[in-house]
Amino acid sequence: MTYSAVIRTQADLERMWRDLMGPLGFSGYSLWLIVLEPDGSTTPVITEITECSPFPDEGPSRAGLVDVLRMLVTEAVPGGRVAFLRTRPGRDGINESDRAWAAMLYAAAREAGGTVEVVHVANSVMLAPLPLDALRMAG
Repeated sequence: MTYSAVIRTQADLERMWRDLMGPLGFSGYSLWLIVLEPDGSTTPVITEITECSPFPDEGPSRAGLVDVLRMLVTEAVPGGRVAFLRTRPGRDGINESDRAWAAMLYAAAREAGGTVEVVHVANSVMLAPLPLDALRMAG
């Protein structure tokens, strides 16, 4: 899947995810990733990692994600920013597993030395941002 836009604001980022996802409704757990150029333009490839677990794996899977993110923001797109969307089934609002995923994604990006955009979460009825400061307030 490809997408072309310039992401300068949180509203631009949310619009991008809405455009890419189309009608909401997900039967499984996925993680979507796109790298933005330093000027905010999208890179041509959007990655979907399917069959994710409801809660993140803090072991080898996180270490692998850190390695990939480090390569993306230092070699593939130097100075790039990473944007994540977690999709899952359900009709509830943001829940504990969403917060766990967002916390892991923010930490992995920080460990990789990259800049991460606000993590977004989507299910069958909502697509919403989950900013880092909201995680701090919930914890």
